[in-house]
Amino acid sequence: MIVLGIESSCDETAAAIVNDRREILGQALLSQEEHKAYGGVVPEIAARAHLEHIDEIIGLCVKRAGIKLEELDAVAAAAGPGLIGGVVVGVMAAKALSLALNKPFVAVNHLEGHALCARVSNDVEYPYLLLLVSGGHCQILVVKNVGSYERLGTTIDDAAGEAFDKVAKMLGLGYPGGPMIEKSAAVGDETRFSLPRPLIGSDDCNLSFSGLKTAVRKLVESYAPDGNLNHAAIPGKDVADICACFQYAATDCLVRKLKKAVGIFKRKYPQGRHLVVSGGVAANTYLRSKLQSLAEGEGLEFAAPPIRFCTDNGVMIAWAGLERFRAGFSDSLDFKPRPRWPLDENAPKAAGAGGVKA
Repeated sequence: MIVLGIESSCDETAAAIVNDRREILGQALLSQEEHKAYGGVVPEIAARAHLEHIDEIIGLCVKRAGIKLEELDAVAAAAGPGLIGGVVVGVMAAKALSLALNKPFVAVNHLEGHALCARVSNDVEYPYLLLLVSGGHCQILVVKNVGSYERLGTTIDDAAGEAFDKVAKMLGLGYPGGPMIEKSAAVGDETRFSLPRPLIGSDDCNLSFSGLKTAVRKLVESYAPDGNLNHAAIPGKDVADICACFQYAATDCLVRKLKKAVGIFKRKYPQGRHLVVSGGVAANTYLRSKLQSLAEGEGLEFAAPPIRFCTDNGVMIAWAGLERFRAGFSDSLDFKPRPRWPLDENAPKAAGAGGVKA
């Protein structure tokens, strides 16, 4: 079975072709550089860039795979959630190929792409416990099967990745902020500043990062009592220490809430063996090391996608599309892209609801 996947939900234009032997036959990705000047993704610019480059990226992917389009068994695309302009570009490209080739179209929840990506490179069996942590999403879920998820916790405000980006912007470190924070934190003192752990005492598995972000802002603003902050005025050692303390606090929140989720997971799904992390923030090696330790202490196996597949990419969409199609699902060409699409919603089963059994 061979599936082409297209990803265009944010600022990455990507395509990949995978088969059911977990081989990546070809892939291509373009990261949009236009957004760096704004410190975040501008939806209109992103949509135009996707439209300009999508054909080129798909063509390059197919060329690298060394196959003919007719050899595909299905065409998949990230159909939400995401910036709707970009999502529409990818979905329309996939639908056009599906129609021209007379191949099934598979609408993939972008979050399901992240959720299943670890299975491309790891022997991860259902059910497993997942921490999905990215710039726009932060959830703790049980992945019971393809299209079947149980949410144990979520952020009630900012996503962890969003907090990383905003703290980096406060410190003048640039965009994307996650890698900048991690690099600076590596030479900082994570014990120097005391930062809050929002919701850490609650009995549930929900998360919050808004208060932590605000605490960092107040700390940064303390370097400019007159209100005229100049990032260059903050000593480099202090920037590193702030980054280290923020990264430590954010990771501590994630690990503590995930530990509660592990207890629930082991009680409800004693056959489950894996703790998985995915999403853009999963590329953070500091977080990975803490989750590895948590998994080992709880008798679980830790798994994560390769770092290059943590951020948005075509491989995760192609693989999720393959898993969905192999499970018997495809979608009609009138499927409407969705700017919001909770992962723990039931998989669509009727054409009128956006999907059909293959």
